[in-house]
Amino acid sequence: MSENIKNEWIDWIEEAITKEYFKYYDYSQFSDVSVIGTGGFGKVYRANWKNSKYLALKSFSNFNNATAKEVVHELKLQRDVDFHNNIISFYGITADENKKYLFVLEYADGGTLKQYLKKYLNNLTWDNKFNLAYQLASAVSCLHNEGIVHRDLHSGNVLVHQNNIKLADFGLSKRLGDATTQSTFFGVIPYIDPTRFSKRKNSTDPIIVYTLNKMSDVYSVGVLLWEISSYRPPFYTEGESYDVSLVVEISQGHRETVVPNTPEEYSKLYIECWDGEPCNRPTINQVVERLKTILMKSIILKTNSIAGNCFSLPEFEMNFLIEDNSSIDNISHNSLNSLHGQISQIINNFDAMNTQEIIDTLATDLELVANKLESFIFKITNEGKNTLGLRKQYIFDYLSKNELSKGAVPVTIAPEELFKWLLCHQNKPTYIFLLGYFYYLGIETNINHKKSFDLFFDASESMHVLSQYFVGECYQLGNGVEKKEKIAFEHFKRVAKKGHAMGQLKLGTIYDKGIPGIRKNSRKAANWYEKAADNGNNLAKYNLAFMYKDGTGVCKNYKKAFSLFKQSAENGDPDGMSMLGYCYNNGVGTPIDKMKAFESYQKAVKLGNISAQYNLALMYEAGEGIEKDIDEAIYWYKKASEQGDRDAENRLKLLEEIKKEDEMILFKGNFHNSKLFV
Repeated sequence: MSENIKNEWIDWIEEAITKEYFKYYDYSQFSDVSVIGTGGFGKVYRANWKNSKYLALKSFSNFNNATAKEVVHELKLQRDVDFHNNIISFYGITADENKKYLFVLEYADGGTLKQYLKKYLNNLTWDNKFNLAYQLASAVSCLHNEGIVHRDLHSGNVLVHQNNIKLADFGLSKRLGDATTQSTFFGVIPYIDPTRFSKRKNSTDPIIVYTLNKMSDVYSVGVLLWEISSYRPPFYTEGESYDVSLVVEISQGHRETVVPNTPEEYSKLYIECWDGEPCNRPTINQVVERLKTILMKSIILKTNSIAGNCFSLPEFEMNFLIEDNSSIDNISHNSLNSLHGQISQIINNFDAMNTQEIIDTLATDLELVANKLESFIFKITNEGKNTLGLRKQYIFDYLSKNELSKGAVPVTIAPEELFKWLLCHQNKPTYIFLLGYFYYLGIETNINHKKSFDLFFDASESMHVLSQYFVGECYQLGNGVEKKEKIAFEHFKRVAKKGHAMGQLKLGTIYDKGIPGIRKNSRKAANWYEKAADNGNNLAKYNLAFMYKDGTGVCKNYKKAFSLFKQSAENGDPDGMSMLGYCYNNGVGTPIDKMKAFESYQKAVKLGNISAQYNLALMYEAGEGIEKDIDEAIYWYKKASEQGDRDAENRLKLLEEIKKEDEMILFKGNFHNSKLFV
């Protein structure tokens, strides 16, 4: 094998660094580096980055070509699931003094799940436990949905950060297609699927022969759910280690005992997960849904209890229910009036929430305004209404209205006041993002794309969705950073995989047109447009409608095209209104209706749509569906031509010449008649 072939994986890493597919961290900028974990792969360190925050560094033992291959493998896995809130975030890569590569990862301040449970022994409520279990199952579900089997789930590689699960260590993970080969490794006995315990021929020593699959992970999740309920590892005795006898016992059906007072629905679930027959186990998605139901029932019961008895929740318990971990000493009857209405909203948005926020925490007016403004920006961006030319006006319009209220008291905040407040409050991703947004648009300051990019990037490292999106846009447009569309694509992909329409629309657009490194793929474009449209994105509906009209990436379907154009129009999109007029005018997916076409064009021209101006002029010129009016036709051709429509400009010249000729003929005729009667 040539040296070039031997080094192909190291070359891949170096090329990825050069092309900035992920961030490269200068190792010299790390300080206070200390070992916090050791495993078969190598070591994990805690390190202070630029004296600002702690990150985790993951090293690899005996770094060589074979190790490099595994590093590339893990990088690809991490990239595919990095969008999930309960999977440890991958920030980039660094190289130490010996030129050995290390992963730069999110640092989990709570340590491993095993350490966390020991620390909070007997101090977790069942709601806390349900929440941990739900997050764990959701993270594993994410892996399975991406076609990945973890293979090594145990409480030593499930981490906890700020009371939230963070799944880690994909060193043993494989794609499903790669996981069908027989692998032999011992692992951590109580968490291993017992159907894979067997004896090798001519040997008296039990070993593990694996055909790994999703159900193996489900078994491990079941054991972990029990561990969360009991605060201790399964079959654990202080000072003793697992041995072969435990392998035999588990193979024969021995399991841990249900902890007293465990809710029946919960114990029934993990017992099904660790069933000896894989076909009897639920899928991980079923586990997620059942845990969601258990958790929501508990929350609703608790809310009813609070509303009826007006007692306060312990601070520790509120950490799991309130996003900013604020404590609440007293809950007034007034603040409880809105609880029942919020429950339905919580249920509807359950998957999008990091925690179950039930009771509003006290906040200053400016905090409230900032949080609501972020939600507004998220909404219009996700709906496809946040076009470049209108963003700044949207903010001024929104802040000028009395829509921001605290209780029954309207709160009106001037943009200047909010900008000054943001400058002094950069302690949360929301506020970091908003300051970046103000610099991005030049709100109460000069436009500064470099500052905005840096702020977006900082907030994006905390998995802030809007920041991830705008980092992508900066790379896409070259705003504040060198234009790199492939990197933009990766950022949009993270947002899209979280289920947000703004990212899905961008992926659809990229596949629709193609960029360097990403080939045009109409089928993928249509697929992403479909996802974004289903999530309420108006631009995606409009673009998808064109694909159905033209049969690009999908089977031609005029009725679907018409329906999507109509939805786009009804949501206030002038382009959608114009195309709806086109459909009525030409009978695309609907019977020809000139009057409805005229009405649609009229609505669109009021919003400055050039295409509608041109088509409205055509209708006036031809007298189709309306009375013929050349002056009106000239007026709208002129409007469209002033905005750069060449066809309108040509029609305008032609029509003006015809009008002049008609006027000349009329003038000559009148002059001739006047001579006859002198």
